[in-house]
Amino acid sequence: MEDESEIYDGIRAQFPLKFGKQTKSHTPLEQIHSSTRRTSATDDKVSSSSSSSSAAGTSKSSNDKPFPSLSSSSKAWLQSLKNPNPNPNRDGTPEVDPIRSSSQQADVVIGPPRPPPHQVDSEDVMIGPPRPQTANEEEDDDNDDDDGPLIGPPRPPPGSVDSDSEDDEEGEDQYRIPLSNEIVLKGHTKIAAAVAVDHSGSRVLSGSYDYTVRMYDFQGMNANLQSFRQLEPFEGHQVRSLSWSPTSDRFLCVTGSAQAKIYDRDGLTLGEFVKGDMYIRDLKNTKGHISGLTCGEWHPKAKETILTSSEDGSLRIWDVNDFKSQKQVIKPKLSRPGRVPVTTCAWDREGKCIAGGIGDGSIQIWNIKPGWGSRPDIHVPHGHSDEITGINFSSDGRILLSRSFDGSLKVWDLRHVKEPLRVFDDLPNHYAQTNIAFSPDEQLFLTGTSVERDSTTGGLLCFYDRVKLELVSRVGISPTCSVVQCAWHPRLNQVFATAGDKHQGGTHILYDPTISQRGALVCVARAPRKKSVDDFQIEPVIHNPHALPLFRDQPSRKRQREKILKDPLKSHKPELPITGPGHGGRVGSTKGSLLTQYLLKQGGLIKETWMEEDPREAILKYADVAEKDPKFIAPAYAQTQPAPVFAKSDSEEEDK
Repeated sequence: MEDESEIYDGIRAQFPLKFGKQTKSHTPLEQIHSSTRRTSATDDKVSSSSSSSSAAGTSKSSNDKPFPSLSSSSKAWLQSLKNPNPNPNRDGTPEVDPIRSSSQQADVVIGPPRPPPHQVDSEDVMIGPPRPQTANEEEDDDNDDDDGPLIGPPRPPPGSVDSDSEDDEEGEDQYRIPLSNEIVLKGHTKIAAAVAVDHSGSRVLSGSYDYTVRMYDFQGMNANLQSFRQLEPFEGHQVRSLSWSPTSDRFLCVTGSAQAKIYDRDGLTLGEFVKGDMYIRDLKNTKGHISGLTCGEWHPKAKETILTSSEDGSLRIWDVNDFKSQKQVIKPKLSRPGRVPVTTCAWDREGKCIAGGIGDGSIQIWNIKPGWGSRPDIHVPHGHSDEITGINFSSDGRILLSRSFDGSLKVWDLRHVKEPLRVFDDLPNHYAQTNIAFSPDEQLFLTGTSVERDSTTGGLLCFYDRVKLELVSRVGISPTCSVVQCAWHPRLNQVFATAGDKHQGGTHILYDPTISQRGALVCVARAPRKKSVDDFQIEPVIHNPHALPLFRDQPSRKRQREKILKDPLKSHKPELPITGPGHGGRVGSTKGSLLTQYLLKQGGLIKETWMEEDPREAILKYADVAEKDPKFIAPAYAQTQPAPVFAKSDSEEEDK
């Protein structure tokens, strides 16, 4: 044992002491997060043609033209985070947070503070019992007793800086827009069109048009931001939708094929749903979808139920325990007979209602109740002028958001669906998976925009106020890539947005170190693993690599293929059509298959005139010879053959 330890110590002495040690990163967190900080609009103008990459794997795309990176409200809010104590203005009034609600802004006091009730002029007479003090006045009295006389400008009242209680402060900070920092989960070679984050916020799924699904784990991922697993559900089919189960132990994958797949948490296939018979006309009699799927979503409460929509014009409810047949088939109401694709579908927050976006622009909603069928309870015939790409319910079930190819986002009140509450236009959309998402407190909702050919803004995330129904902020994600799907996770308080183009795709994660939790904060601060002694490996030296069969270049088969094509038997070449006259029973363009015949014809020794003669005349020219000198048939019957007797002609019959 001593000899082995001495040998190991001798080997270990050849490496530095820090080699192979897994230590925590000594880089301060402030420096780590400063490398992932988003640039403002002014910085974009200065560095419009430069690209910067962070140590955490974050990349900034080159900007040919400036686009809005942060709104004015977001900038003011970031300044308030950098300076926790609000700086008073020149006139002594404190600064007001632009994102605060109107009720909080109404509590802002302008001018010197109001004197407490007990400081009353001697001339005024107080009648009745003294007025009780408010909570703010009691705090002022307590602070005055502790700190002594007030020196300097008046302190801003508590209502202008924060809410009355610490709980309100935490809840308010938790649901502010986290925009200060950004990382990108890369890996796709085409645009990422689907994203799903589990309910605990530890794992992220991203699906792309490159037919793959990538799985990311925040707890096991370091600053390199690499996925730990890559799946290809169906070869040659785009990934269109991903959804986690309520318990986050399984997830649903919807692709362009007619069969949806179920995977477990580690990416192992649990099963795929059956495909229906495409020759059956009535969709209710098929056991599954017969055309490509468009969307799918897991039931928010029941862990055994999922919903899918398809291009065959139907929605189906499935039981995860039975992959061979669906539970319910829903056929939407159409203005005329035919098959119109169902482009998107969604559950409400309680799982008691289903909404479907139809290809003709209509929105239909079904309430799940005993004896319900395909007849919709709510039908909006002309919700949009083009196909609908995303639908989302509010948690109270009163508001419905819809997104469409026509470049608009509409807010609907389900109690009055004749007209939308508000229509937001100028939101270009070129992808069938563009969705809408709510903030955790549902005071905001957000959606992404696509990049147009002559656009100067790039892909944006647009945030809207649900109560005021107005634009709050526009955040630039990429100047060249479109934003498709977005999500705001309630536990992490981080915003996820998928973006990309024909050559690249990734998931952008927006966060703020002061108000976000776990998620991106965990993996960004974790340094990559250092090499260990056990990782040491001697690379083999190959002096003549082409001498080995493993490294030898494969021979070209081009000449061999050309030779096979020339062989009529191997290439199965059909016989060419025969053209031209022939001779002696043989037909060919040379008028004879023998060389001697060809030469005699060319010399004029053989004259073929039978092709130019009339066959009747050629036979009748031998009639006299056959009658005078019969050789074959006539001599054999000369003695026994009677004389031929012909009927005499009757002139009367001929005349008739």
